[in-house]
Amino acid sequence: MSGAPSDTKKKPGIESMASLNQQLDALGVSLPDDFAEKALAYLALLQKWNRTYNLTAIRDPGQMLTHHVLDALAIVPALDRVLGEMGKPPSGGVAARSFEKEALPTARVLDVGSGGGVPGLMLALARPTWRVTMVDAVQKKMAFVQQVIAELRISNAQALAARVESLRVEALEPPMRYDLAVSRAFSDLATFVEGSRHLLTANGVWAAMKGAVPEAEIAALPAEVAVRAVEVLTVPGLDARRHLILLEHVHGF
Repeated sequence: MSGAPSDTKKKPGIESMASLNQQLDALGVSLPDDFAEKALAYLALLQKWNRTYNLTAIRDPGQMLTHHVLDALAIVPALDRVLGEMGKPPSGGVAARSFEKEALPTARVLDVGSGGGVPGLMLALARPTWRVTMVDAVQKKMAFVQQVIAELRISNAQALAARVESLRVEALEPPMRYDLAVSRAFSDLATFVEGSRHLLTANGVWAAMKGAVPEAEIAALPAEVAVRAVEVLTVPGLDARRHLILLEHVHGF
C-alpha cells in the first residue's frame, strides 16, 4: 500500500506525454521542439503546488492537460492571424532557445486574471518571441507562476500580483503597451475591456475565451468597442462549446 501513491504519480506523466503529442498534432499548431516537455513540467508543478495552495479545482492529470494546456493552445492560431494583420508576423515553431538571439519580441501580450498562468504560460512557451505578462490579484497564484517561469527558464514571460485596473504603463518593467489582452474566465467583456484598455496600443485587440457566445455581454460593450470576430475553438478531449471573442476599438470615438 505504501508504494501506491508513488506509482499513481508516475503513470499520468508517462500517459500524458503520449497523449499530449497526439493531441498537439490534432490541434495543428506549430510549436517549439521543447514545448511538450515544458508543458508537462508545468503540469507537474501545478499538481505539486495545488496540494497546498488550491490553484485549480481540477485534480485529474488528464483533465489538467486538456483544460490548462490544450485549451490555451487552441487560441494560438487566431492570435497568430490577428498579429499578422498588425504586421507582427508570428514565430511559430521556432525553437525556444532562439529567443535569446532575438533583439526584441514580435508581440506583447497581456494575460488578465491569469490565475495559475493560463493561457499566458502556454502562449509564452508556444511563441518564444512574444513578451507575455501575466496579471492576477491573488498573490499565491502569481508566486506559483513566478516559480514556473524560474524553473522552466521561460525568458519571455513575467508575472505581476496586481489588479489590472491599477497597473500603469510607466510602472511596468520595461514600460510598454500591449498588442493583445487575453483572458479566460476573468470577468464579463465590459469589465475586461474597461480594466485593461489603458494598457493596450491604439490598435490593440482583446481576446476573451468563453464557452457559449455571450450575447448579453456583447450587447453591454461600450459604443467605442466592437466585435472584430468570433472564433469557434476545438479543443481535443474537451466536449464543450468554446469560443474566442475578439474585440477592437472603433476608431473615431
